[in-house]
Amino acid sequence: MYLASSPLALDLFCGCGGLTLGLKQANFRVIWAIDEDSLSVETYRINHPEVLVREVDIRRVDADDVRKELGLARGALSLLAGCPPCEGFSMLRTLNGGKLVSEPKNDLVQEFLRFARAFEPQAVMLENVPALAADERFQTLVAALKEMGYAIEHRVLNAADYGVPQRRWRLILLGGKSGSIPFAVPATTRRSVRETIGDLPGVGRSRDPLHDLKARRSARIAKLIRAIPANGGSRRALGKKRQLQCHKDFRGFNDIYGRMPWDDVAPTITSGCVNPSKGRFLHPERHRAVSLREAALIQSFPPDYFFSLRKGKYAAADLIGNALPPEFVRRHALEIASMLPGADNG
Repeated sequence: MYLASSPLALDLFCGCGGLTLGLKQANFRVIWAIDEDSLSVETYRINHPEVLVREVDIRRVDADDVRKELGLARGALSLLAGCPPCEGFSMLRTLNGGKLVSEPKNDLVQEFLRFARAFEPQAVMLENVPALAADERFQTLVAALKEMGYAIEHRVLNAADYGVPQRRWRLILLGGKSGSIPFAVPATTRRSVRETIGDLPGVGRSRDPLHDLKARRSARIAKLIRAIPANGGSRRALGKKRQLQCHKDFRGFNDIYGRMPWDDVAPTITSGCVNPSKGRFLHPERHRAVSLREAALIQSFPPDYFFSLRKGKYAAADLIGNALPPEFVRRHALEIASMLPGADNG
């Protein structure tokens, strides 16, 4: 339920809706969103039925036509927000920064600028992986927004310092037409894995399809998982004799087949979050990877948030791992709202 005075927002590259949810939790009214991925849009529509969402490549959309369709004059939109696809900027795709990757979707950063020019919103927010900050396209975007009159600030922040129970370093850009927008104040404590998923029932007993999907593992892998010490244990505790052959004398990706700790934040939830061979994604004490629901909770989604399973478990994991943590968005969106023209700052 929105207040009559709720500021209006657009969500570009909306994915499954993490950004939109965080904005809504900060009392923004998201009126339009766009993404070209069908599974993302299916998930988004079920969770945010009141939003007009388009399933199309943003490069095929005329931003001025969208503004006119929504009946907005230039400057009437409160916030333009988005997270352009970051495949080519991610540390994983660039072999931890050691290799340059050519990715056409990197140019989608400029689509954000195209919409900013069409709407001239009161504020802008862009979120992405930290490596984007060093890219010339991001620097071009920042310079262009400043030329348009926005006071721009950007930082790389850890979502764990903003109520999200995982280490997740993200680049966030904030800009206001009426002045700079402060970043949210970091929390004094962090939310742990135990606080987040410790009360969930066992897989198969929750009546939640997202939690109850069971993995099929070979007897050898199941035995290896059972042997890894609880509460943050690593495969290295097994010694070379009990490790998989492919892990012996292998120094990279040390977290694979590791357990999350109970009383600390989780590692970054990625699209491989339900596969223990992709990172430290084993449950702290149960002999399995975290479930899709557990991964979504660690991303700070509420327990009833819907994720489509139409394309299977791993496609749903892509939705979750690629999402923006709503709580991280919410805290910064509150700062944006407080700086908008007409906001009550008293």
